[in-house]
Amino acid sequence: MQTVFDFSVKTANGEDLCLDAYRGSVLLVVNTASKCGFSAQYAGLEELHQAYGDRGLVVLGFPCNQFGAQEPEDDEGIQQFCLLTHGVSFPVLGKTLVNGGDAEPLFVFLRRSARGLLGTSSVKWNFTKFLVARDGVTVTRHSSATPPKMLVSEIEKLLG
Repeated sequence: MQTVFDFSVKTANGEDLCLDAYRGSVLLVVNTASKCGFSAQYAGLEELHQAYGDRGLVVLGFPCNQFGAQEPEDDEGIQQFCLLTHGVSFPVLGKTLVNGGDAEPLFVFLRRSARGLLGTSSVKWNFTKFLVARDGVTVTRHSSATPPKMLVSEIEKLLG
């Protein structure tokens, strides 16, 4: 059976990152955008990273420009924005496509594993959150409108 840990993604500096490095961790995978009305959620994601990182939570940000062209920066600009504007210390990876024929395979897996409203598979907007259990298979999806702090009880349950 395929898991999240079977995928590799690109870092912001173009290197391959095998997600197997996070085997046994709880992952919070989020498609992000710096010019989005939800970009204030970076702070909430950072709070989760700080509060639960030592217990096994890994927050992974995937910048995406597919929704309203709200991530126009290049990878270097995105890194600067995240650090300087929101103090982000969790990994923000390379710019990613989450929908369509060229979508990042990780997001194809996540979309199929946790369907959206009314069973849809596509990601609807920036800051859609996928919470992945330590087994790398169990995935839940949370909408852009769900603030990161609303995931605390689910995260705590998955961390054990």
